[in-house]
Amino acid sequence: MQCETCMYGQYDDEYDEYICDMVWEEDVAARQMQGFYSQCPYYRNGDDYSIVRKQN
Repeated sequence: MQCETCMYGQYDDEYDEYICDMVWEEDVAARQMQGFYSQCPYYRNGDDYSIVRKQN
């Protein structure tokens, strides 16, 4: 997963990695664990500049 670039990714000092700050629905989490998704269904690019570029 690309948690480090996701707007929901938060760095956790205890685990020394990025974790998802999104509250996952139970069925979506189960499908993710089973490998149903090729990428995270909640991923949103956290690059604020990409939003600004689209407004121009």
